[in-house]
Amino acid sequence: MEYLISSKKTFQLNNKEISQICYLKNTHWKHGLKSNLNWFKKYVKKNDIHNLLFIEDKLVGYTLLRIRTFYINNIKKKYLYFDVLIIDKKFRNKNLSNILMYINGDIILKNKKLSFLICLKNMIKYYEKFGWKKMNSKKFLIKDHNFYSYGMCFNNKDLNKKFNYIFYFYR
Repeated sequence: MEYLISSKKTFQLNNKEISQICYLKNTHWKHGLKSNLNWFKKYVKKNDIHNLLFIEDKLVGYTLLRIRTFYINNIKKKYLYFDVLIIDKKFRNKNLSNILMYINGDIILKNKKLSFLICLKNMIKYYEKFGWKKMNSKKFLIKDHNFYSYGMCFNNKDLNKKFNYIFYFYR
């Protein structure tokens, strides 16, 4: 199976690619295409990083790394919020998500940024295969988003230190 991976910042995406992203997301989060497009326009910033996996001309895999702000012991820094990993249902169980995860890891390391994600318990082992570490829920707070899941970090040399992290998803 031949595939093409494209990594672009939001301002580099064309309307067709944005529509394909929102259509793919809507196959999992069924809020409607219009709602997904509105969310995209409202919350995705011009320098956020989109990793697109195409087979022929069809978008079958997607991840989003959003450049956001966090505080570590009251020092403001930038991080990459790993927001989305989605593979078209027809293309699952073909290790395509692994390809996207390695691409994301490379981008995070090249940007020299910490990355953070939230996930359900059943996904922790999956992310750990790619070097993500589960965070102690008492060591971090997400200020602008309610969540009832687990937090994980990548490229964080200070994870075991007694730092407190405050993450923002929308600014």
